[in-house]
Amino acid sequence: MIHVVTPANACRYGDAMEQAWRLRHQIFVEEKGWTDLARPDGREIDQFDTPHAVHFLAMEGDAVIGYSRLLPTTRPHLLSDVYPELCEGARPAGPHLWEWTRQGVARSHRARGRVVNPVSIALLTGIVEWGMAHGLTGLLLQMPTLYMIHVIQLHFRAQPLGLPVQIGGEDIMAATAAFDARTLARLRTVHGDSRSVLVSEPAYLAA
Repeated sequence: MIHVVTPANACRYGDAMEQAWRLRHQIFVEEKGWTDLARPDGREIDQFDTPHAVHFLAMEGDAVIGYSRLLPTTRPHLLSDVYPELCEGARPAGPHLWEWTRQGVARSHRARGRVVNPVSIALLTGIVEWGMAHGLTGLLLQMPTLYMIHVIQLHFRAQPLGLPVQIGGEDIMAATAAFDARTLARLRTVHGDSRSVLVSEPAYLAA
């Protein structure tokens, strides 16, 4: 199941968020080699992990096995402050569009020999469920160019914001990915379950 952590309920997820910070460090620093994010305490936390961020935790019992994050585009986020070169025109922003970042799955739960990772699909399904319940109509994302076709296959209406740029040895592009009920239906079909993946849907409280 997917747990949504916001300022409204963060006090109940202290241990789970500690696991999430360490999972992010394992994935993005140790595995991907993003050494600029390294911290001596083994926790990957950046300048965008403020009370305005919304965290999505895939949990198995008390263990965090997957993570994802949404950032409001009405405040500083990766495309605005870190990768502005990925957007060639006016940068899209607004309360209906949030930036999707830091998607990752624990090594123990990665799909072996499967095209679709069940934990990743559950996280994305939870993001779309939460987004539709809170007035979102799309995501802003930076991704390897090869991921674009996968996003479209999941029935997002993806639009590139510029040409790919080499970042960390990969061709990375920015795009918007609009979603609606059809996207959610497709995600649930791929996930193999028509029920909600969310444990709860707490209200978003801006600090």
